[in-house]
Amino acid sequence: MKHLSLDLPAVRAHLVRFLRESIRGTGHERAVLGLSGGIDSALVAALAAEALGPANVLALILPWRGSQPASAADARQLAGQLGLETREIDITPMTLDFARGLAPALGEPDPRRLGNVMARCRMVCIFDAALAWQALPLGTSNKTELLLGYGTWHGDLASAVNPIGDLYKQQVFALARQLEIPAAILDKAPSADLEEGQTDEADLGWSYELMDRILVRAVDQRRPRAEIVAEGFPPEAVDGLLDRVARTHFKRLPPVIAKVGPRAIGADWLYLRDSRR
Repeated sequence: MKHLSLDLPAVRAHLVRFLRESIRGTGHERAVLGLSGGIDSALVAALAAEALGPANVLALILPWRGSQPASAADARQLAGQLGLETREIDITPMTLDFARGLAPALGEPDPRRLGNVMARCRMVCIFDAALAWQALPLGTSNKTELLLGYGTWHGDLASAVNPIGDLYKQQVFALARQLEIPAAILDKAPSADLEEGQTDEADLGWSYELMDRILVRAVDQRRPRAEIVAEGFPPEAVDGLLDRVARTHFKRLPPVIAKVGPRAIGADWLYLRDSRR
């Protein structure tokens, strides 16, 4: 864990300040997020409550008919602990309507396609709530997921501000313990909760501990494949993870725009946040 260790109080203070400045810098005072009952959204909710005040954070609980009842119960418990207002929206009807609408032209969605529809339905709810509440939508994807493209494009990967996108999963757990996230959330297997029995680690093929230890060496430390393998990591895991990072890079970028004029967006117009120039 030495390569993943953090000064937790300093990181907590930094992320609270980041959220406050990023949101208020756009002229907003409030934030909305989907609270799933999982560790990532729990940590973001706790940081947002500290940064903006609980009254300025709205938590949406967005179950699907196959979701575990315990997930919503854990989300409610955490919201109560943090003092957050919650709204619950069952995404089953809208998901099934989308599936029925897609079927005549594209065939019945398989589980992967249906999972993407669910993730995008959830994000539609979050973005609509953000507009209705005059708030910004918060992202809850961690660095491990982002590097591996483990998320739905324009679904759970969409947000205006993401405070945990540079934290590996093991670091998310460590900071969540520091913020006293309930044990029921800390101890459960990470899952998108889109189908019964689904877990992130089963989907990805390796444990988060192994993935984080390889990725921090390859990405943060820029160490070559041969050096990582020589350290004793399974070659198939190293190759599989590095291949996935490369293949899913498009998910981490805005759309590619063909350059025609003198200042194309993305190629020449490169302001990171404030383009009032």
